[in-house]
Amino acid sequence: MKHIVTIIIILFGCVLNAQQVEKNGKTYEVKKDKIFLDGKDITQTLSIEETASILEAARLINEKTALKEQEMKRAEKQEKEAKKLEKGMKKAEKAQKKAEKEQKRAEKALEKQQKAQEKLERATKKLDDAQKKYDKLKRKGKLSPNDDEKWLEKLKKLRENIEKAKSKI
Repeated sequence: MKHIVTIIIILFGCVLNAQQVEKNGKTYEVKKDKIFLDGKDITQTLSIEETASILEAARLINEKTALKEQEMKRAEKQEKEAKKLEKGMKKAEKAQKKAEKEQKRAEKALEKQQKAQEKLERATKKLDDAQKKYDKLKRKGKLSPNDDEKWLEKLKKLRENIEKAKSKI
């Protein structure tokens, strides 16, 4: 924004103000094809060579000013492009961070799922082992009525553990 204002001021100054040319220790003002000295038109009083050299000097100054303006415009354009690039890079970094967070979240969810599956498998194995042992003891008749109640309570808890593990999956 600052550059735009500067360029506008320079252009406005070039258009409204006369070009000042210093020649032989005197400062001439050139407006279009007229040459002024101390506010008086002296175009007719100067020789053709002097008029041509003063006008040429004014033209060179105008070209230098135009080149400076072009450089300022180019610099401003490059600055805008750099800002756009910077914004784009920030957006890309932000998107990458977001994707990394999503990936970590998905990995954690997968890990949690795997742990729940392993817990279910262990609970199922415990129930199977306990059920086999209970059936074996009952078949052999080695269970007292108190032991039978304890075993049934133990099997009930193991089944509940399996149901909990299934619900977590």
